[in-house]
Amino acid sequence: MTSSLSQEEIDNILQTINTSSLDTTEDLAATATESKKLKIYDFKRPDKFSKEQIRTVQNMHESFARLTTSSLSAQLRCLVEVKVAAVDQLTYEEFTRSIPTPTALGIINMDPLKGSAILEIDPGITFAIVDRLFGGPGISLAKINRELTDIESSVMEGIILRILGNMREAWSQIIELRPRLSNIDTNPQFIQIVPPNEMVILVTLEIKINDKQKEVNVEGMMNFCIPYLTIEPIVNKLSTQFWYSTVRRNTTSEYLDKIKNQISEISIPLVVELGKTELLMSEVVALKPGDIILLPNSPVNGSLTINVVNRKKYLCKPGLVGNKVAVQITDVLDESEEIEELTNEGEEL
Repeated sequence: MTSSLSQEEIDNILQTINTSSLDTTEDLAATATESKKLKIYDFKRPDKFSKEQIRTVQNMHESFARLTTSSLSAQLRCLVEVKVAAVDQLTYEEFTRSIPTPTALGIINMDPLKGSAILEIDPGITFAIVDRLFGGPGISLAKINRELTDIESSVMEGIILRILGNMREAWSQIIELRPRLSNIDTNPQFIQIVPPNEMVILVTLEIKINDKQKEVNVEGMMNFCIPYLTIEPIVNKLSTQFWYSTVRRNTTSEYLDKIKNQISEISIPLVVELGKTELLMSEVVALKPGDIILLPNSPVNGSLTINVVNRKKYLCKPGLVGNKVAVQITDVLDESEEIEELTNEGEEL
């Protein structure tokens, strides 16, 4: 015996189905939302540096890059550009696997911090620098897969020592670092300054050597690897607030006095002008000891002019101090007089 469903029963069944499907859709949406909030965490390589600390390290080494740009450009006598490409945290094993073999590896003692760091310069830049300092154009020999000779290692030692001087100045906002080069190696597999799973912070710098006259254009990388164990004592100082407060503290009167003292030791030419006259070339050739040259525009009792770096600054009177010829400053030329004299000179030209 078959029984048929009434219209009311059919409506109830359809309503139940719609409600169930709606609940299922909401559950799936909630599950998807929760899954988006999940973040994968690898316990084998925990992050030990915050984003702010990494940003501070980047600021430090941007200053280091500017100093290195100037020093390498002066030493290689060509345009060298150094800039920070990336700052990352990874394990020491990942770092050693990412660099070529052989390569130039400087083991850096990070006094007063405990432990060491590694400064790596890839072969493309290393051989370009060596070729340049040996008198060549600075062409990269990156395709040559060999270790450095003793002479080449000695040359790179001088380069790294100069780079460490820039590093000491760039880190001075955080700590009075005294980095020292321990030795230079070429195989990263033989250098174990920390365990393989230890976290390090890696500063990658991009180097470009450009000499348009010799048609040289070389690009490469320089890596600075600092283990967390080495930098741990000052990790609390790697904050934006500490960094900028230190920068402000350095712009004090003591800092300005230091600059003034350095400027005061600069030698500049100082010339006393007795007068001017014009002579024919034949008269100049005919001059002999004992001849007298008349200076019509310089009266005997008039003031002489003292020129500082070819600019008239003072008026003076000639005289003697003991057995030495000397002058006594009688007046200081103000800026308006200097400007008027410079204008007159320009009109004469």
